This record gives sequence, structure tokens and C-alpha cells, in this order.
Amino acid sequence: MNTSLTTSPWLRALPLAASLMLLAGCSALSSQQRDPVTIYAPLVQVTPDPNWPKVDWQLAVVKPTASRVVDSPRIAVRPVPGEIQVYRGVSWSQPSTGMIEDLVLNALEDSGKIRSVARPASGIRADSRLVLHLRRFDPDYAGGTLPSAVVELNAKLLQSSDQRVVASRTFLVSKPATTTAIPQVVEAFEQSLQALGQEVVGWTLAEGEADARRKR
Repeated sequence: MNTSLTTSPWLRALPLAASLMLLAGCSALSSQQRDPVTIYAPLVQVTPDPNWPKVDWQLAVVKPTASRVVDSPRIAVRPVPGEIQVYRGVSWSQPSTGMIEDLVLNALEDSGKIRSVARPASGIRADSRLVLHLRRFDPDYAGGTLPSAVVELNAKLLQSSDQRVVASRTFLVSKPATTTAIPQVVEAFEQSLQALGQEVVGWTLAEGEADARRKR
């Protein structure tokens, strides 16, 4: 008498279930082995200069542009001239262009020297626009043993009515870190950003007011 064996659906499902369990185990193991990420958010407060002019016009600060390498939450570093690497396990709290935008807006608002400043999308009727391009935002060893926090920013002040360039300037600030440790590198960036904020705000107010007086 011939008999045939029929494999039950439950038995057929065993290899698939085992494969899924194996994949889940590998995924859990992989997640456990990932390096933890430390997120840094530089704390910067620009002290207003009493010599800055008090102005009666409104300004829109356009979000800065930058190359893909610069506009990133990753912390890039230049260990040797012409080479860019990335610190592992650390990140900025936001891309560098966002940090610069917040820096300039907050510094102008806190200065108490301008009638109104905001982003273009806020709907204010801005008399002038500040257009920014971030060229560099990285720790640079420059052939030395300690890095410096380098920030390079081009700024153009435009008259909103006719898009005329009122003034243009490139700002370059560099503050040395006390050690190669990342927390000290972040402290150096706080110093660079503070210096940059003071220079950009003072220049913007002075150039914009000089142009307004010429028109008056």
C-alpha cells in the first residue's frame, strides 16, 4: 500500500520564521553596535555695541546659501591643507546655514538698534535685504597641532526697491581651540560665531544707515 506524506502549512512556515528571527536578531545586534551620536548646539550671545547706529528701517535676513559640504549637520575638519574629513559620533544640532541665520537674526533683534528684522517669509515690508553666502565652517589645523574654528561668510546688503547692492563684504574669523578634543573645538566655534555676529551686525547697521542718509 502506497502512502504519501503531505507537509503541513505549519512545517512549511518554519524556515521563513527562522529567517525572520535571524534577521531581527542581526538588526538588533547592528543597532546595539552603532556609535552613539553626541549633538552640539553652540551657545552664542552677541553683546550690542553702544556705538552701533540706531536705524529706522526694516531688514529681511535671507537664509544663507552654501555648498553641500559646508551646509551639513556633520562636523567637518581639515586635518591637512586641501583635505576634509568628518568627526565620527558627533553632529551639530542643525546645518551650519541654520546656525548662521539664527545668529544674525537674534543679534540684530537683541541689539535694540533696528526698527524691525525678520525672515522674508514673515511678511514685513523690508526696506533692505541681507543676502548671505557661507563659504567655510570647519576646524582647520592649517599644518599645526591644534585646530582653529574658521567661519567665512560673504554678506551683501541690497535695497529692496531696486535690488541695488548697497554694500558687500566677506567676513573671515578664526579662533583657536585649546585642545584637539571636540568640546574645546565647539567652544572655539562659539567664540568665532560671537565675533562674526558682532562684525556682521555692526557692518549691516552702519552701511544701511549710511545709504539711508544719502537718500534723505
